[in-house]
Amino acid sequence: MEVASSISAAKMFKAFVLDGDNLIPKILPAAIKGVEIVEGDGGVGSIKLITFGEGTSQLRSMKHRIDGLDKENFTYSYTLIEGDALMNEIESIMYHVKIVPSADGGSICKNRSIYHTKGDAQITEEQIKAGKEKAMGVFKALEAYLQANPDTYN
Repeated sequence: MEVASSISAAKMFKAFVLDGDNLIPKILPAAIKGVEIVEGDGGVGSIKLITFGEGTSQLRSMKHRIDGLDKENFTYSYTLIEGDALMNEIESIMYHVKIVPSADGGSICKNRSIYHTKGDAQITEEQIKAGKEKAMGVFKALEAYLQANPDTYN
C-alpha cells in the first residue's frame, strides 16, 4: 500500500512513528484509547499494548513488537503478535513502513504487510481491504492534524 501526503517525510515520520503513541489517541480517541509499552524501553524489541476505543470496532486490544526503527531512513517495522485482530486464524502480521520524500516536498508512505496464518487458514481480500481502509483512515486523520497544525514536529 502506498499513500501520498503533502506533509514532508521527516515531519510525517516524527508524528506517525516517533510520537504516534501519544498523538494518535489524541486525534482519534474513539478509535485508539491508548498505547503503552509493556516490555522494553520503546526501542527495537519492545512490546506495545494498543487498546481500542469502545463502540468503534469489535476489537479490544492488540500487542505488537518493534522489529526495526531507522530514524535517518524513515523506516519502521513491527509485528502484530497478539490480539483480536489476529482472529484465531493468523499467527502474526509483519508490517514494514517506509516514508520517502516526494518531488513536491511531501511524502509517500509505503506499507507492506506479511500475513503468517495458522495451519491452512486463508485470509480473504475483504479482510485485507478492511485492514488497509483502517490504516488509511488513521494516516489521513494524522495528515489532516498536521495540516491544521503546521508548526508541530518541525
